[in-house]
Amino acid sequence: MNHQLLHAWLEAGNTTVSTILLKKYREIGLTNEQLILILQLKSFIDSGILFPDTEEIAKRMDISSAEVFQCIHDLIQKKVLSIETEKNTEGKTNDQYSLTLLWDRLALLLEQTKKEEHHQEQELSEQELFRRFEAEFGRTLSPIEIQTIGMWLDEDKYPVELIELALREAVLSQVYNLKYVDRILLNWERKNIRSKDQVEKEAKRHRQNKATSVNPSTDKKIGTKVPLHNWLNDNE
Repeated sequence: MNHQLLHAWLEAGNTTVSTILLKKYREIGLTNEQLILILQLKSFIDSGILFPDTEEIAKRMDISSAEVFQCIHDLIQKKVLSIETEKNTEGKTNDQYSLTLLWDRLALLLEQTKKEEHHQEQELSEQELFRRFEAEFGRTLSPIEIQTIGMWLDEDKYPVELIELALREAVLSQVYNLKYVDRILLNWERKNIRSKDQVEKEAKRHRQNKATSVNPSTDKKIGTKVPLHNWLNDNE
């Protein structure tokens, strides 16, 4: 590349195109031609031309000015493009194209997509929770048990992880019924325990308290085991 060509290349500037726009433009109802027009408008705006002439846009896209005008009208109707009027320092009014509505639409779409993905993950996690109970209990859950677990999730808003921890504590205590699990969850709720870290910290605190209260003569016995934390008999 010779010096003059490189200089012309650099003077032309660059336009950055969002990958999100390229991936999602069809989902917000844009056609291929409308996408190209948006890219052309962004190119003009990036170079400081905020309200390019339709003739210039038409030349770039090799279409008529009427088609450009119609396409701009359609984008405004779809609420992804707007024309704003501002006053300069001399008090004169100037029109300019704005793509703010487009970026807002894409941001909203991303947020909705994220919520849908989270909802799908939550559903899969809840399905796994029911399978986990059946595996630990060694039987199929009854309709009442399924309803109870559903109430923990939907009404009590217990996280799936917390219910799994309560199930684990019940299994360690060799108690295979939902009433026991429910009492563990209620105990944790009274203590404002809502996460795995909080459960582990509370269990550690309990073990430390037990260790300090153990009879010294008993504590010195070799092989003495620290008992499991009985959450239902914890009044501390």
